[in-house]
Amino acid sequence: MKSFKRNEQNKLPLFFKPILWSYNFYSMDIQKNKKTIIINAINYGDLKHWRWIIKNYGKENIKETLMNVYFTEIRLKVVPLISIIFSIDKFNHASRSNS
Repeated sequence: MKSFKRNEQNKLPLFFKPILWSYNFYSMDIQKNKKTIIINAINYGDLKHWRWIIKNYGKENIKETLMNVYFTEIRLKVVPLISIIFSIDKFNHASRSNS
């Protein structure tokens, strides 16, 4: 009987499973689901999650992702820290409706 082995090149480490509990963890791809992985790591992860995303995506890709999501997707508690670490001085705010 052949044992199940994950393709490590496009799969997340198992320590991401608790912060991605609402997703099908085993079908997540690190490139296709980059935004989801980065946002959840930033919002709910700890130091090992942050180190992994920096190592695998790079600070510039993370910065670009964070600047292109709506500010409301980022927890307020992490905003000061990500502003410093990723040199972000302006976030994307949703525009208000004119109606």
